[in-house]
Amino acid sequence: MAEKELSSLLQQLHHSLSSHNYSSSKQLLSRAKLALLQINALVPTSETPQTHLVRAREVLELGALISIRLQDPESFTRYFQQLQLFYSLPEDRLPREGGNASKTTGLYLLLLLSQGDYAGFHTLLEGLEIAEGKKRVDKDAFIQYPIRLEQALMEGSYDRVWGETKGERVPSEEFGVFSEVLIHTIRSEIASCSERAYPSLPIANAKNLLFLDSEGSVLKFAQSRGWSAQDGRIYFPEQEQEMMLGEKDILVTSGTVIENTLGYARELETIV
Repeated sequence: MAEKELSSLLQQLHHSLSSHNYSSSKQLLSRAKLALLQINALVPTSETPQTHLVRAREVLELGALISIRLQDPESFTRYFQQLQLFYSLPEDRLPREGGNASKTTGLYLLLLLSQGDYAGFHTLLEGLEIAEGKKRVDKDAFIQYPIRLEQALMEGSYDRVWGETKGERVPSEEFGVFSEVLIHTIRSEIASCSERAYPSLPIANAKNLLFLDSEGSVLKFAQSRGWSAQDGRIYFPEQEQEMMLGEKDILVTSGTVIENTLGYARELETIV
């Protein structure tokens, strides 16, 4: 009875994910996990049949993906942690084929990156290279996407990060959710550095600098940061150090404006 119900619930969960209708997803997931408990498959054991392992992995992976669509990183993290019990099983117990281990792991790497947890990011990546082999990791598009983003972040090439989060470079729709979180984090860092380095900026330059789509978006972001806007410029809260610096403009240079701005801002912080 539980197995039959589980099959029906899996079909409904797949439909919920494909149709972007998540109104009943949490309830369906709760029922699916209860069904797994009834067949002793929620936590794998040496006696768990392979067919039950496959179903359990499928439920948890759907839960992880739905959690991302619901923008619930805590729930996604719980599902990812539960999945490690299944991903660590030998191939003869639970074949990788049919699962979404690469996609789920790549998403978790991106989540760690968006949270600034670089230690956790590298710990997980090193574990993957040991378990899977570096060649396999290098060929995995889902894993390479967060790796490219991390490399660009470490180099301060925020324009590259921006480019990676657009269009066909994003491996799947779910990656776009955490990519937006990452861009927001970067935007906040650039804003903080700009506040320390400049008393004001032209709105047109701020739009490019902060990766915003319109001047209206700049004004909305400025309001959220407590900045003021007047005569086509954004003015940052005055600080004693800024009064000594005088007003400066940013000359937008294609491809280098972000790196140059942040580098200059950090140099000013060091001097002050």
